[in-house]
Amino acid sequence: MKIHPTAIVSGQARLGSNVEIGPFAIVEENVTLGDDCVVQAHAVLTNRVTMGARNFVGYGAIIGAAPQDFAHNASIPSDVRIGDDNTFREYVTIHRGTKPDSSTVVGNGNFLMCGVHLGHNTHIGHRNIMANNCLLAGYVDVSDDVVFGGGSVFHQFLRVGRMVMIRGGTAWSTDIPPFTTGLVINTLAGLNSIGMRRKGLSAEARRDIKRAFHLTYRSGQNISQAVTASESMDWTPEGAEFMDFIRNRGKRGLCHVRALSGSADPAGSESSDATG
Repeated sequence: MKIHPTAIVSGQARLGSNVEIGPFAIVEENVTLGDDCVVQAHAVLTNRVTMGARNFVGYGAIIGAAPQDFAHNASIPSDVRIGDDNTFREYVTIHRGTKPDSSTVVGNGNFLMCGVHLGHNTHIGHRNIMANNCLLAGYVDVSDDVVFGGGSVFHQFLRVGRMVMIRGGTAWSTDIPPFTTGLVINTLAGLNSIGMRRKGLSAEARRDIKRAFHLTYRSGQNISQAVTASESMDWTPEGAEFMDFIRNRGKRGLCHVRALSGSADPAGSESSDATG
C-alpha cells in the first residue's frame, strides 16, 4: 500500500493490496478499490464506486460524481461499477446512476483517453478504446471491442454494437449496428472488415455479416421487411448477432448507410469496407 501523505482517504474506503494513491487524490467512503489499482494525483473517487483489480485512474479524473440530470438529487443512492484492467487517463469523468440503486457500468480492459465522459447509467462492455474527448450521454449502451475516434459524441439512449469503428469528430443519435464503420453524422460507411479480420473472425462469419448488412441496407426492403425475411434464413452466430441487433433496435432508430456512388457497393466487397 502506497498512499501519499497529502491524499484524503476515508477510513471507510475498502482498499485491496498494493494500491497506490497519489498526491491530493480523494477517495471517499463507500469506495472499493481492488488489488493493484493506481489513483494518480488530484483524482476523485466519490459516492458508491466499486472498482476491480489493476485499474489505473489518471490525474484529475473524477469517478462517481452526481449525474448531470435535473431529475436527480443528492439523496438518491446510485453507483458506478467497474471491472478489472481498465485505464482512465487524465480528466476522465464517469457519473453514477441517476435513478435509485441504478448503476453506471464499465467492464474489463477498456482504455479511456484524456477527457472522455461517461454519463449516468451508461453501460460499457470490454476492450473498448475511446480516444480523447469522446462524450457519451446517459443510458448509452456499448458492446465490446469498439474503437471511438477522438471528439465523437453520442446522444442518450442509443446502442453501439460489437466491433464498431467510429470516425473522430462525428455525432450520433441513432443505434450503430455491430461490425460497421461510422463515417459522419448517423451514417455508416460500410463494414469494419479490417477490424473483423484483426479480431480473428472467420471468412465464413465475415461473409455472413456482409449478407446481413446487404439484406438490411442494400436489398431495397425497409427494416421491418428485412427482419421478417431474415427469419427464414440460416445464419452463423455473427450474422445472427447483426440481425438480432436490427430486430431489437431501440427508440433512437438505426443509422443509415451512405449512398452508393457509381456501381461500387460498400457491402459487396470486403476490401472496400476498410476502417479508414
